[in-house]
Amino acid sequence: MMINKRLIGLCEESKKYMILTVVANWIALLCNISIILWIGQFINKLIVHEEVSLLSMLSLILFLGGRFISNLYYGKFSALASENAKVRLRDQIYKKLLRLGTNYQQVDGTSSFVQIMVEGVEQLEVYFGRYLPQFFYALLAPLTLFVVILPYSFKAALILLISVPLIPISIIAIMKIAKRILKNYWKSYSNLGGTFLENLQGLTTLKVFNQDEERHQKMNQEAEDFRIMTMKVLSMQLNSINIMDLVAFGGAAAGTITALIQYSRGEILVGHLLIITLLSAEFFIPMRLLGSYFHIAMNGMAASDRIFKVLDAKEPEEVEKSTIKVEESIALENVEFSYDETRPILKQVSLAIKPTNLTAIVGESGSGKSTVASLLMKTYKVHKGNIKWGEVNFNDISSSQLYNHMTLVSTNSYIMGTTIRENLLMAKLNATDEEIKVALELAQLSEFVSSLKEGLDTPVGEGGNLLSGGQKQRLALARAILANREVMIFDEATSNIDIESEEAIWKAIHELAKTKAVLVISHRLVNVKHADCIYVMKQGEVVESGTHESLYANQSEYFRMVNKQNELEQVREVE
Repeated sequence: MMINKRLIGLCEESKKYMILTVVANWIALLCNISIILWIGQFINKLIVHEEVSLLSMLSLILFLGGRFISNLYYGKFSALASENAKVRLRDQIYKKLLRLGTNYQQVDGTSSFVQIMVEGVEQLEVYFGRYLPQFFYALLAPLTLFVVILPYSFKAALILLISVPLIPISIIAIMKIAKRILKNYWKSYSNLGGTFLENLQGLTTLKVFNQDEERHQKMNQEAEDFRIMTMKVLSMQLNSINIMDLVAFGGAAAGTITALIQYSRGEILVGHLLIITLLSAEFFIPMRLLGSYFHIAMNGMAASDRIFKVLDAKEPEEVEKSTIKVEESIALENVEFSYDETRPILKQVSLAIKPTNLTAIVGESGSGKSTVASLLMKTYKVHKGNIKWGEVNFNDISSSQLYNHMTLVSTNSYIMGTTIRENLLMAKLNATDEEIKVALELAQLSEFVSSLKEGLDTPVGEGGNLLSGGQKQRLALARAILANREVMIFDEATSNIDIESEEAIWKAIHELAKTKAVLVISHRLVNVKHADCIYVMKQGEVVESGTHESLYANQSEYFRMVNKQNELEQVREVE
C-alpha cells in the first residue's frame, strides 16, 4: 500500500530514523496500555476496598514519564526521517539538472522544476516522516492490543481485530480514484505556475502591446481550473475520512458492546470493562491516523512521479577517453546539424579555431552562427561530421572537462542576483583581489566599480537588473577573463549595448586573442575587421573564409554584407 521501494531506496539514510520512529511510537503505546491497565486494576481494587501501594503509584508516574519521552522522541525521529529524505531528494534532482546542463528544458519547463524542487519534495515530508512509520506501526499496534485484551475478553479482542482491516480496505478502494485526481491536480498546478512565471517575466511586453488583460483572463481561467481540482482533492479526502471514521467508531462500538454484554453476565469485572472500552479506541487510532496521512502522502506520491520523470531523463553522454592538448586547434569537419529532421541548420560546415588567434563567424540572422557555438559548448550533438580538438573527438570529451578549458560569453550570459564580487568568484573561488582587479581593468569595468560606495560588494539585483546592459556584459566578460580558459567564445556579446561599452568589450577581446584562442560571432562586420580569419555563413553553409582584406577583394557575399551595413549606417547618420 503505497510502499515505493525506489523512493525509499533513494533515501537510505531516512530508514533508520523511520525504524526509530516506529519503536518510539510503540513504546508510547505500551506505556499508554500500562496506564489503562493500572486504571482498570485501580477501579477493581476500590470496589473490593483494597489499598493502592506507593510502589503502584510510582509505576503510574513511570508510565506517564515514559509516554511523554517516547512521544518527544517520536517527533524528533519523524522530523529527522523527513528532513534527510528532503535533503537527499533535492540533492539528487539538483545533480541531475547539472548533468542535464542546458538540455534541462527539453525535459520540463523552468517553473515545473522549481515546483518539483520546492513544493513537490515538501509534499514527501509526510510520506517519510509520518506515513511510512505509521504504516508499520499500524500493523504492530493492533496485534499488541489484541494480545493485551485477549485475557479479559476473547470475543471483544477478536471482533476488534477483524474490524481493523476494514480501514485499509476502504483506503485501497479509493486509491485508484485518488491517483487520477492527484495527477490532474499536479498538472493543473504546473500549468498555473508556468503561466504565472511567463506573465511575470513578460509583464513589460504585455503592457506595451496592451495584452495584459487577455493574459490576465487566461491566468484567471487556469486559477479557476486549479481551484476546482483542489476542491475535488479535498472532497475526495473528506469523503474517505468519513468512511474511515464510520469503520473506526463502528468497530470500537462493537468491541465495547461485546464487553458490556459479558459484564452484564458477570463474565468480566467493571475494571476489565473499562480497560476494553478504552483500548477499543486505541485499536483504531493507528489505522485512522494512517488513513489521514495516506491522503497527504498520496499527494507526495503524485509529486514523486514527476521527480522520477526528471531523474529518469536521458542525459548527454559523458565519455572521457582522451586528454585535451589545449595548445592545438579546434576544427569542425563537414558538420551537419538540425533541430528537427525537416529543417537542416548546418550543412557541411568546416572551420578552425586556432590558439592565439581571433577567429570570427559572420552572417545574416538564421545563417547558423550561434548553432556553431552551441555545438562547441556541447549543448547539442552533431548529427554528421566531427568536431575535434587536435586529434581528440568532442564525443570523447566530457562537458565538465570541456568547460575547464572553454567558456562562452553571450548576450544572454546570466548575472546572478548577488554582488559583483560573488558573480566574479563563480569563475574562480580562490581569486585574489589583484586577479579580480586585473579582470575588471581588462573588461573596462574597474572605474565603474571604484565609483560605487560598496565597491565589489554592491548588489546587482535579480538577473543584474540594477546594472545597465553594457555593465552586465562587461561583468560577464570580467567573469570569463577571471576563469582564464584557453578558448573563449563570444556569441553576439556586444549586441544591444551602447557604443562606449561595445568599444570597451572589443578592446578586451583583441587583447585576449594575443594569448588565447578566441572565437567571435558577430552581426557587426566592422568589429571583426582585424580578425585573423573570418568565416562567412549563409543558410547554414560556410560560403567563404579569409581575412577582411581578401574577402572584400573577392567582391562576393562578405563584400555585399559590408557594403550593405555601411549604407545602412550612413543613412542612420544622415537621419
